[in-house]
Amino acid sequence: PLGLWMGSGGCARWEEEKKEDGVKWMQLEHRGPYFVPPYEPLPEDVQFYYDGKPLKLSLATEEIATFYAKMLDHEYTTKEIFQNNFFHDWRKEMTSEEQEIIKDLDKCDFREIHKYFVEKNEARKALPKEEKQKLKEEADKIQEEYGYCVLDGHREKIGNFKTEPPGLFRGRGEHPKMGMLKKRIMPEDVIINCSRDSKIPEPPEGHRWKEVRFDNTVTWLASWTENIQNTLKYIMLNPSSKLKGEKDWQKYEVARRLKDVVHKIRAQYRKDWKSKEIKKRQRAVALYFIDKLALRAGNEKEEGETADTVGCCSLRVEHIQLHPQLDGQEHVVEFDFLGKDSIRYYNKVSVEKPVFKNLQLFMKNKDPTDDLFDQLTTNFLNKHLQHLMDGLTAKVFRTYNASITLQEQLKALTNPEDNVAGKLLSYNRANRAVAILCNHQRSIPKTFAKSMQVLQEKIDAKKKQVEEAQEEVKKAEDEYEDTKDAKAEANVEKKKKLLKRLEEQLAKLNVQATDKEENKQIALGTSKLNYLDPRISVAWCKKFGIPIERIYNKTQREKFAWAIDMAGEDFEF
Repeated sequence: PLGLWMGSGGCARWEEEKKEDGVKWMQLEHRGPYFVPPYEPLPEDVQFYYDGKPLKLSLATEEIATFYAKMLDHEYTTKEIFQNNFFHDWRKEMTSEEQEIIKDLDKCDFREIHKYFVEKNEARKALPKEEKQKLKEEADKIQEEYGYCVLDGHREKIGNFKTEPPGLFRGRGEHPKMGMLKKRIMPEDVIINCSRDSKIPEPPEGHRWKEVRFDNTVTWLASWTENIQNTLKYIMLNPSSKLKGEKDWQKYEVARRLKDVVHKIRAQYRKDWKSKEIKKRQRAVALYFIDKLALRAGNEKEEGETADTVGCCSLRVEHIQLHPQLDGQEHVVEFDFLGKDSIRYYNKVSVEKPVFKNLQLFMKNKDPTDDLFDQLTTNFLNKHLQHLMDGLTAKVFRTYNASITLQEQLKALTNPEDNVAGKLLSYNRANRAVAILCNHQRSIPKTFAKSMQVLQEKIDAKKKQVEEAQEEVKKAEDEYEDTKDAKAEANVEKKKKLLKRLEEQLAKLNVQATDKEENKQIALGTSKLNYLDPRISVAWCKKFGIPIERIYNKTQREKFAWAIDMAGEDFEF
């Protein structure tokens, strides 16, 4: 079916000849990454103060000071771990003279620098239309030059063609490395990947690339190692490109294959709960959690290298508590641990009796810091999953359970009689059920209270209008009772129509407020972009006459072009 999707090349891009296994492209040509412009020093009259006195900083030290100054009004700069990491890394970059003077972060005053950047930002927002247009044209020119590559004869859009600017690492959740210095990426850090016969990108003047590769078994165009977590960063194709679309489609097809065998897998792990081998029992209980709770598998990590985050296989005894009875339920497991990105996972779940008994057995005679599944590794689990179904991993379970949950929730919650706003509320509620399953949280947005207040004011004003309109209808009806003439009758109809319109507007505002309130701590985007088969949403839109742009923005519609073209209203995951 992907052969139907017409791409920007004007031909059916999905139908082109298949390459041999592992080969992703035959030709790849691009300009290399766009590097962040060099640091611009602060104006002379903007000063840094130490212990109440102005202090002129060296250029490198000043640049790092601006990273902290820009974040002064952010919650991060109030956290001790952020402050300590920043100060430690900042001191390393100082000159020896500066190190002699600057010894205490509390004596550093960044307020003038902060004020300068706030004003600069305001000035940029207040630029006249022509100036803004000029800046947009400059950005478009860079996009044109660096934002596209030629892949097998097609001009394809590149996703992130700019290197990340230097700054302070934030991390998600309570990350132990927050505040550390993210260094500037130089051409000497970058590996370029292109085809031998292409025009190899030129590094910026006076620089050279770390390496140039011709590897057509990978899809990245450039890569480097970032200094905080020593992870590889890549420049990839845009999600709307043919290669990415194909990969996305295949991911959901694997999850759909799981649907046909999941009952067998469940029967098998239930049987394994009674196995004579403790290793098999542990694997079966872990798989039950991965399936039922959409937990991540949890990979082995180097000691002390990263945050103390865990997944299913790496849970420790201290991460769960067993309650034979709790809140009127039996066999309750209380989970409390930091998952991916240091996001807390807290959940109380009633489990089946054999699972509860097994957990008691796994915890027996162990210390809180001992592994719960001490016989189990992610590797052992993944080999087993691969044996159960080709291409099966713990992530496929997350994708499958997320997608199936969305489909079932949409069926249960959508009322065909509702108006568009009502149906969209149902859609968001279905999406929310998935986000809760996957533990996709966010902190309450800073602007939440303010925007909620504005919305409430709109609701109050609209209520007043509705009351006034009701009075008007009553008045018109009384007049008609007295006169019985056609003009008065028409007036009644007119007033009723206005009242109906105002009542619909009020209902819409109330729906918005409910949605906003329910959504304040849930991140819907992660599951929508990564775990939910877009064809489910497209089919729902087509079935209920909802414009697709109400569900997916422009970028998302480009990413899911294959699904929009492929799914009819009868699509079943």
